[in-house]
Amino acid sequence: MSVEDSGRLVLGVTRSANGQVWRERQTRAQGLISMAMAQRLGLPDVLARVMAGRDVGLEDAEGFLDPTLKALMPDPSGLVDMDRAVARIADAVEAGVSIAIFGDYDVDGATSSALLARYLQALGLTPAIHIPDRIIEGYGPNGPAIEALYQGGARLLVTVDCGSTSFEAFETAQRLGLDVVVIDHHQCGVELPAVAALVNPNRQDDLSGQGHLAAVGVTFLFLVGLNRELRRRGAFLTRQAPDLLALLDLVALGTVCDVVPLKGLNRAYVTKGLIAMHGRGNPGLAALSDVARVGGKPAAYHLGFLIGPRINAGGRIGDAALGARLLTTRDDTEARAIAERLNALNAERQAMEAIMLEEGDAQAVIKIANDDPAVLLTGSDGWHPGIVGLIASRLKEAHRRPAFAIAYDETGKGTGSGRSIAGVDLGRAVRKAVEEGLLEKGGGHAMAAGLTVRREREAELSAFFNDMLKQDVEVAASNREMKIDAALTAGGATLDLVNGLERAGPYGAGHPEPVFAFPAHRISFADVVGNGHVRATIAGADGQSLKGIAFKAAEKPFGEALLASRGRPMHVAGVLSLDTWQGAERVQLRILDVADPQKNPL
Repeated sequence: MSVEDSGRLVLGVTRSANGQVWRERQTRAQGLISMAMAQRLGLPDVLARVMAGRDVGLEDAEGFLDPTLKALMPDPSGLVDMDRAVARIADAVEAGVSIAIFGDYDVDGATSSALLARYLQALGLTPAIHIPDRIIEGYGPNGPAIEALYQGGARLLVTVDCGSTSFEAFETAQRLGLDVVVIDHHQCGVELPAVAALVNPNRQDDLSGQGHLAAVGVTFLFLVGLNRELRRRGAFLTRQAPDLLALLDLVALGTVCDVVPLKGLNRAYVTKGLIAMHGRGNPGLAALSDVARVGGKPAAYHLGFLIGPRINAGGRIGDAALGARLLTTRDDTEARAIAERLNALNAERQAMEAIMLEEGDAQAVIKIANDDPAVLLTGSDGWHPGIVGLIASRLKEAHRRPAFAIAYDETGKGTGSGRSIAGVDLGRAVRKAVEEGLLEKGGGHAMAAGLTVRREREAELSAFFNDMLKQDVEVAASNREMKIDAALTAGGATLDLVNGLERAGPYGAGHPEPVFAFPAHRISFADVVGNGHVRATIAGADGQSLKGIAFKAAEKPFGEALLASRGRPMHVAGVLSLDTWQGAERVQLRILDVADPQKNPL
C-alpha cells in the first residue's frame, strides 16, 4: 500500500494504546475535493472532509446531503424475475388467494416478513407468517413447515431473506401444488430451485447492481413493483393504495441490522426510515423503543444497538416469531406485552452471553499462551447455539484474530459460528475444510461463517485453519490502522458541529462514523463506571473541556492507559455524539483509542 493510498500519519502516532497506527482518512486527492466542496457549496471544512473521505465527489455532494428515494430508486423490473414475481402475487391478490410468508429468524427476516405482511394487510388480506426456530428447524424453508402452511390453507408461499438454495424444501411445495416466490439477497450458485419466481440481486445472472441491499430492501423494491402493477390493473380505483413511505421504518431497521453498506439506496432507505420511525406509526416499534429507552430523535445507532438486539433475542433464545408479531401488530396492548417479553429475553441473553464469554475468553488466553493459533476455536457443552456468533465476535475483537465459538450437544456434535478480521477470508477456509472432510457442513463469507463439527475433529480443524490462514492473519495484524477524519480541540466539539455532521449520515457499515483526534489533551478526570466503562474528561490548552466515555474499556489497553494518565496530556481519538440525558443536549466523546505524546513524537 502506498503512502498516498494509506494516508499520512496523524500526530505521529505509529503505535497507540490499542497497537494501532493513526492515519488520515483523506488521501491528498480527496483533500483537494474537500477544499473545492467547502468553497463551492459553502460547507464547513470538517463536513467537507468527512464527505470527501467517504468517496463523495464534488458533483455528487449536493445530492449526497439530501438522499431521496426518487433519485436513487432503480426500476424494480431491472432485477431478474421481478416482473414474474410481481405478476404472480398480483394475481393472488386479485383472486383473494391465501398467502403465507416464510422469513428468516434475524432482524432482516423479521422486518422483511412484517413489511410484506403489512402491505398485504392494507389490501385486506390476512397472510400467515412462519419464522423457523433456529435450533429445531435451522435456517431457511423446510418440508414440515411448508406442509403445515399448506394444511393451514396457504396456496402461495413467499419466502423472504431465505430460499435461494432451498431445493429439497421446494420439492415438497411442488409435490403439494404450492406455488413459491422467493425474495432474497444471499449468495447462491448458478443452479437455482424450481419456483414460480426467484428475485435475488445476488443470483449469478442478475446484473441490476443491487446486490448491496438487505433482504428488506429487496422486499421494498418488490412492493414498489407490485404497487405499480396493481395500480395498472385498476386495483386502486375504488380503494386507497397502501402507504409505502410509512413502511420505511421497517426497511431502515432491517438495513441497519443486517450490516449492509449504508451507501446509495440503502442510505436513502435509512434516512427516510428514521423519519418514519420518529412518527411512531408502528405500534410495535414504538413500544420496543420505549422499553429500550430510546429517547429523542431515533438514529441508526439506536436501531443497531438497542432495537435490533431485542428483536434478535427472540430468534436466539426464545420464540423466533416474536419479532415479526411485534412489527405487524396494530394493537398497542399486544405491542407492549411483546416488547416487554423481548426486553426480558434480551436481558437473559446478555446474562448468558457474559457467562459464555468469560469461559470462552479463558480458553482463548490459554490457547494463545500455549500455541498462539492464527484462528481461535473455543467451545463448550453448556453453550447456547443461538449466542455463539456473539461470542465469536467478542473474542475476535479482544484477541485481534479470527475466532469461532462452538456449542456442543450431548453427542459431541458442535454448532459453531465464526467472525473474521479484515484481510482474512474465513468463509473460503470453512468451505475448504468441508471439502477436506473436517466438517460435516459449513459456509459463509469473508467476515463470518458457520460450521458443524465433531468434537474429536476440533484439534485437527484448528491445525488446518492455522496452516491455511496464519500468513493472512499476520499480515492483517501488521496493518492495524485507525482512520482519522480531522483533528479538533475540546472547545471545537460543538453542538453545531455534531448537528452538521448528521447531514453526512446516517453512519454504519461501509459509511463509518467520523473519528476525530484531540491532540495532547489533559486527562482531567478518569474513572471506572457501570459495567467496566471508563468515563473521562479531557481538557485542551485553552482550558475548555469535553466529557467522554470508553465503553467496556476498563480492562482493555486504551482504558487502562486512560486511567493511568490522570493529569497528563494524551492524544485521544473518538466519535462525537449528542448526549440527551434529562432532556438537555450536550456533546459527548465516545473514546476509541489513546496515544502517549512522549512515545509518539511528531
